[in-house]
Amino acid sequence: MSDTLLAFGRNWLGGMQVDVTRYVIFSVGVWLVLWVMLAAPLANRKIRDNRPPARQLLIEFAVSIRSIMIFSTLGLLTFGLFRAGLLPGPYIAKSWGPAWFWTSLVLMIIAHDAWFYWTHRLIHDRRLFRRFHRQHHRSNNPSPFTAYSFDLGEAFINGVFVPLWMILVPTQWPVIGLFMLHQIVRNTIGHSGYELFPARKDGRPLIPWLTTVTHHDLHHAQAGWNYGLYFTWWDKLMGTEHPDYLKRFSEATARKDRQRKATSSPSPA
Repeated sequence: MSDTLLAFGRNWLGGMQVDVTRYVIFSVGVWLVLWVMLAAPLANRKIRDNRPPARQLLIEFAVSIRSIMIFSTLGLLTFGLFRAGLLPGPYIAKSWGPAWFWTSLVLMIIAHDAWFYWTHRLIHDRRLFRRFHRQHHRSNNPSPFTAYSFDLGEAFINGVFVPLWMILVPTQWPVIGLFMLHQIVRNTIGHSGYELFPARKDGRPLIPWLTTVTHHDLHHAQAGWNYGLYFTWWDKLMGTEHPDYLKRFSEATARKDRQRKATSSPSPA
C-alpha cells in the first residue's frame, strides 16, 4: 500500500513539475518577448492601448498554479488505470503505427476544441458563470499569464478532457505531450494582447478557420461572443462569432504605425 501511495505521489509531483515548467516557460516567455523585447516593433499589433496592472498578472500566475495542481490530480486517474492494466489504449495506439500517431494528435486537438466550445458556453450560463468562470473573466484585459487562471470548477472541466480522451481513444503518451505543448502555446499566445496572425491584403485572416488573438481578446472584452479555442468553426456554425470580429482583426493587423499617425496629426495651438 505504501509503495502504491508513493508511486501516486511521485506521479503527481512529476506531472506538476512538467506542467508548471511548461506554463512558466511559455507564459513568461511570451510576456518577455512581446511585452518587453518586441514591445516597440510590435506596437502597431497591440490590440488594446492599455496594459493590465501588475497585481492582475501576479494573481493570474498564482491561480494558474492552482489550476495545474487540479490537472495533475486528474492525471492520477489515467495513471491509476494504466498501472492497474485497465488502460490498454497506449499499447493499442503504438501497434497502429506512426500514421495513427499523427492522426490521433489531430483528432485530439479537434475534439478538444469541440469540448472547449460547448463546455465554455455552458459555464457562461448565468446560473454557472459566477462559480465556474468568473475568475477567468476578471482578466478583462488578458495577459499571457491568464492562460490557466480558472475557478476550481473550470479547472476541473478543462483538466478532465485528457483522461476522458485517453479512456475512449487509443492514444500514445507522447501524443499527450505534443497535445499539451500545442495547447499551452495557443493559450498563451491567444491571451497575449498582440495580434500575431497574418492577414490577407483585404485585412481578413490568412487562415480564416483558426482563432486569432483578436478573436479571443474580443471574448474577454464582450463575453457573449467567440467561445472557440483553436478554430472558428463552432462560432460560425452556431452564430456566436462577434459581428465586428473581422473589422477588429483588420484594425489590429493594419500596417500603419499608430505612433506615426499620432505624430502626423496637427498639434493643438
